[in-house]
Amino acid sequence: MRPPRTMSRVTAASTRYGDRVAVVTVTYTSGDVLERFLDTLVKASSREVTVVLADNGSSDEAPQRAARERENVRVLPTGGNLGYGTAANRGVAELDDSFGWVVIANPDLEWEPGSLDELLAAAERWPQGGAFGPLIREADGSIYPSARSLPSLVRGAGHAIFADIWPNNPWTKAYLQTTSQPRERTAGWLSGSCLLLRRQAFEDVKGFDERFFMYFEDVDLGERLTRRGWLNVYVPSAQVMHIQGHATSRETEAMLIAHHDSAYRYLANRYSHPLLRPMLWLLRLGLAVRLRIALRKRTRSS
Repeated sequence: MRPPRTMSRVTAASTRYGDRVAVVTVTYTSGDVLERFLDTLVKASSREVTVVLADNGSSDEAPQRAARERENVRVLPTGGNLGYGTAANRGVAELDDSFGWVVIANPDLEWEPGSLDELLAAAERWPQGGAFGPLIREADGSIYPSARSLPSLVRGAGHAIFADIWPNNPWTKAYLQTTSQPRERTAGWLSGSCLLLRRQAFEDVKGFDERFFMYFEDVDLGERLTRRGWLNVYVPSAQVMHIQGHATSRETEAMLIAHHDSAYRYLANRYSHPLLRPMLWLLRLGLAVRLRIALRKRTRSS
């Protein structure tokens, strides 16, 4: 898909913010990966990059140590474990108006050289773009489906019910939007594990919805950006590696439960008409079955 040649009404009015770049990273006892994240970030862009560590109560002093040792890093204690989206919002709010570009990223990433510059270059090609996501590789080299369509009620129910027992079902394939040859394109939403945001767009939708403690805050953000006339753009020429991976044994039972609760909350909020209650009931059932399967897999692997 070619980028649009004309600016939308909302992007054309984007004059408030400057051109500086900041990276906001949510930390929570992330010392085993944070140093690698910061080391590789140095080579990800030729520009000066400010890093804000929105710390949700780390017990390892890693954020404070990083701030002492690196001039471009500062720590923002959030006051507790506020969740991913809320902490990210706090980090962005700390930036002055000279920062027109904000990356929100997990600390367990490794940046490929030039990857942030690739995202910024794509933003020049897509003036209507509000969010830009790189190609994300897992530690084993596989590509994570980080640019997806929005989960409609039928698609979401089909994915929830059949994904683990019939991986190639049509609902999952339509949702994940997987392809053997990744190309620059728009998507319904982009993974919040690494996301370049046009500051004006992020502020236009008032950031992440803080009702989502963990998971689906990025899905919700992508949808709200689209509603406001912004685009979510997948940029596979920019690459990062998710060191610890999305499907990891580090997921606790509480995290799995939170993931499925957030999935239901997102779709229930989006499809609240009384006539859709039977479909929501089916979705809740499918998510319950999926959660049970996930918990059993975790028990067997532990």
